[in-house]
Parts: sequence; C-alpha cells; structure tokens
Amino acid sequence: MAKLYPPIEPYDSGMLDVGDGNSVYWEVCGNPDGKPALVVHGGPGSGCSTGVRRYFDPALYRVILFDQRGCGRSTPHASDPATDMRYNTTAHLIADIELLRRHLGVDTWLLYGGSWGSTLILAYAEMCPSRVSQIVIAGVTTTRRSEIDWLYRGAGRFFPEAWQRFRAAAPGGADVVAAYADLMEDGDPLVREKATADWCAWEDAVLSMESGDGPSPYGGRPPIARIAFVRICAHYFSHGAWLDEGVLLRDAGRLTGIPGVLIHGRLDLAAPIDTAWALDRAWPDAKLVVIGDGGHMGNSTTQDHVLEALDRFA
Repeated sequence: MAKLYPPIEPYDSGMLDVGDGNSVYWEVCGNPDGKPALVVHGGPGSGCSTGVRRYFDPALYRVILFDQRGCGRSTPHASDPATDMRYNTTAHLIADIELLRRHLGVDTWLLYGGSWGSTLILAYAEMCPSRVSQIVIAGVTTTRRSEIDWLYRGAGRFFPEAWQRFRAAAPGGADVVAAYADLMEDGDPLVREKATADWCAWEDAVLSMESGDGPSPYGGRPPIARIAFVRICAHYFSHGAWLDEGVLLRDAGRLTGIPGVLIHGRLDLAAPIDTAWALDRAWPDAKLVVIGDGGHMGNSTTQDHVLEALDRFA
C-alpha cells in the first residue's frame, strides 16, 4: 500500500463572503507556488476533513479545501433551524467555487473528490472547463433522480429490515426523501433529532458491509455535524440537486481535453458502478479504474490509485 504524505497544517485560511448572508470557510496547505488543487468534499454537507490533505505531495501541490455552504466551519450552519436553505443549491455552490478561485488568484486547478463531491466537480467542470486542469474522482456519482431512488429505496433490497425502519420513520407519500426533508424543517427539535438519527442509521446500514468495527460513518459524527448533514442531504436530494435528469452524463463532452481518473469500487452499494461506467464512456479523456473488492468508502487499493493519479498529475 502506498504511504500517505505526512500531516500538514494550513498556511492560510479565511472566511469568504459569498453573498446571501453566507460565508464559506477555506484553507490552503502545501507549497504556495505549487500546482493548485481543490478538494471538493462529499455529503452534501459533510465538510472538509484534515486527512485528505495527506493525499497530496506538499512540495508540489497548493492544496485548497473548503466547507460548502451550511456545514463545517461555514456560516450560517444548517444545524440552526433559522438558516434559510433557499440559498443553498448546486448553482450556489458552483458560484462559490468560482468566487473562491478568483479570491485565491488561481487560473486553473485540479479537482479531487468523491461521492457528492463527484457531482459537484462534474457540474462545475462542465460549466467552467477552461478552469480545470485535471480531475480525480474516487466514487463516481451524478445525483440523477434514479441514483437517489436507488440509495434511499432500491438498496433496501439488500437491507429490508433497515429500510423498513427508515421508511416507517417518515410517514407520508411515496417520496421518502421529501418526507425527511419536511421533518428536518419541523419546528420541534426532537422531531429533527429523531429524523437525523433515522437517516444516519439507514446510511450506515448501506455501508455496513464495508465499515468494519470503527465508528459508524454517519451516526458516529458529532451531533451538530449530523443534523447539518441530514438537513442538507434531504434538501438537495428532494430537489434532485436542481439538475436536469442525466445532464452531467449528457454534457460530459464538455470535459473533452481534461484528463480524468475515475476510481470506483465494484461492490459500491451506495453508488453502483454503472454510473462510473457511463461517465467513462461519455468523457473521452477519462480512465476508469475498477476496484474489484472496493465499496463506497474505498480501501487501500482505492487509496493507492488516488495517490498514483495525484502524483502523476503533479
């Protein structure tokens, strides 16, 4: 297994006023004169983590991380019921990334991320292809409604007991994600807390065959982070991320000329591999790497391929 680079700390950070009363936290690590790389975290609503800094050679990369609206250290926080979610959409996040690029004086940058980060990377790159040098994605998603339906309904075929509990906790119509979005806007904090716990229990069930004995990937997060994550997820997914169905695959030709590496686990139950395969076919300059024993969270082989791609693009 390839070794991660040593831990590093940011040499610069700040809060960027992105409008609508929102400020986005950002930080920069590594070499100030190095190749710019933007880390786009998942969720939506997970916030950036310190561990991902170690994927980049600090002598060669200028590594930029940020917390998307409403999560991490960005303000206002989605755990606060007073936070207006109307100003938190995919279009807002794309605009925030462009504003951050200009704020930091970056001409072009490499984009790295996975899961929801994959969707946001693709949406941004297809809108601003001239600003993207390369893309590395570990865990491909495009947040089609069909993908959302699989994660919050279809995967229940593998975990029927857990899905029944998840569904029963959100009574209403057939749209379970929309039902949870409503619960997360309820005025009663106990209702929001229960919905958060039930949502995280389902997310953990989907990853249960790959999460091992450590803390639950979702339920083990700090309470405020969990509430923000679930509120943002339900908000985005109940609206199909405000993306026309299949648009990121349909417009993948806009990525022509941008080298990309797509790393995806064949055993990923949260985001089945057919999306990664379709993107690879639609994007002329992408290379799909299939991890035979990998799932959504990846494994040591996933890490090896991420490090190899980032080292090569440096």
